[in-house]
Amino acid sequence: MTVYVYQTFEIKQEKFKDAIENLQEIKKYRNEQYSHSVEVLIPITGHDYSYAILATYEGLAEMEIQNRRMYDDDEYLKLIGDFFLEHVVQGTLYTQIYRGINKKISSKDEK
Repeated sequence: MTVYVYQTFEIKQEKFKDAIENLQEIKKYRNEQYSHSVEVLIPITGHDYSYAILATYEGLAEMEIQNRRMYDDDEYLKLIGDFFLEHVVQGTLYTQIYRGINKKISSKDEK
């Protein structure tokens, strides 16, 4: 069952250009090095300083394995550490985890 990790955060406006470049590096690194996909979401409406990362995993177990690998990877830790310490407003990171629905729900007409 697919698992989605949706993380929202605010970027420090004085660090905007560096933050966007760092986000692109994080996305590229995770998509190339790990068995999950990552998208960076930028606002079209709402607060211009609120951004999101959407990571998609094959399941909860895969999410745990990939997270363990990422946090054992010094290069990744440097990328993500610099990003959150230098570019994100403290206290604004919010993480939600969702899963997809696999089971087909029968309609009333099929009963």
